[in-house]
Amino acid sequence: MALHAADGTPLARPNAMRWKEFGSWAAPACLFLTALSGCGTPGAPQPPSLNLPEPVTDLSAVRIGNQVQLSWTGPRRNTDKLILKDSMTVRICRQEAAGPCADAGSQLFAPGADSTWTETLSAPLNQGSPRVLTYFVELKNRRGRSAGLSNPAVVLAGAPPAPVAGLHVEMSKQGAVLHWTPDDETAAIRLQRKLLTPPPTKAKQGLAAPPPEPVQQSLLIEDVRQARAIDKTVRFGETYEYRAQRVSRVSIQGMMQELAGELSSPVQIVAADVFPPAVPAGLVAVVTPAENGAETSIDLSWEPDAEPDLAGYSVYRREGDGPWERISPAEPVVGPAFHDVHVRPGHTYRYAVGAIDQGGHESAHSAETQETVPNP
Repeated sequence: MALHAADGTPLARPNAMRWKEFGSWAAPACLFLTALSGCGTPGAPQPPSLNLPEPVTDLSAVRIGNQVQLSWTGPRRNTDKLILKDSMTVRICRQEAAGPCADAGSQLFAPGADSTWTETLSAPLNQGSPRVLTYFVELKNRRGRSAGLSNPAVVLAGAPPAPVAGLHVEMSKQGAVLHWTPDDETAAIRLQRKLLTPPPTKAKQGLAAPPPEPVQQSLLIEDVRQARAIDKTVRFGETYEYRAQRVSRVSIQGMMQELAGELSSPVQIVAADVFPPAVPAGLVAVVTPAENGAETSIDLSWEPDAEPDLAGYSVYRREGDGPWERISPAEPVVGPAFHDVHVRPGHTYRYAVGAIDQGGHESAHSAETQETVPNP
């Protein structure tokens, strides 16, 4: 069939070479056009991102005295899973009972940051009986839009317990002994302990190595009648700081909640081991007669000391009311026994034993025992 132009003039049919040339560039042209506008069926258009920050899911709240501190982790992405680049306005609100969530403040925070915010409670919220106070945070974009409120974080409004007065600390063999001024308060006391000694750059290895010590720890004292507590978990050689606060625990809506008072002024203690071991007990002396060429001797034994830093023992002897003489070597005796071969027939000897720790501290003498070497 002949080809014609628009005015009816016949057109020459292209030869095979021209069709071949056309085919050589037609396919790449289609691919090029496809990249620009699509040679096939176009896809559905994507809606623009609203850039709404993902809601906070780890909000927590703690009340200390008349202040409430909120903590949360800011999201790194928006609800379209795109990376957030700009700082966000964070609106904080609080809700009492079933009332509205009233504005408590706002602040700019960076995406992905560990964030905190502190509020000093007004007088009405810092008085009266304990009641639930719920906090939320809401992250907004530049247009003031958000994807919703965070998870709730609950504290108690109301009058907090009285602060702890007169806190002081001293070391004993059993641990750090804390005292405070006694009063009529019955609320439990929480001791907040902080490790001030820098941890070693390289932890000790091996099965016998103690686990690393946490920097922050707390100890709850429920029986406060003695106004005294012992922290037996301190480690000698470390430095600690203590603060104390009263804590009232209240059941509201079937859930146990805490209302904590102000923290006391800090006190510090160096846990120095200046305490000697316990005095050895159970010392006995028995004469061993000479036989098979061995000389007569007095054998001593006592109950072993179980303290972990024990280095050994020292053994002392005297006759009558004479002075004590150390008869054991300069190095501590390792085991709870000693063999005294420097004895004479017809003499009565009195013995005592002391325990020595690895720091060189020696206990008081044990209870005496005595033995007489018989005449041949």
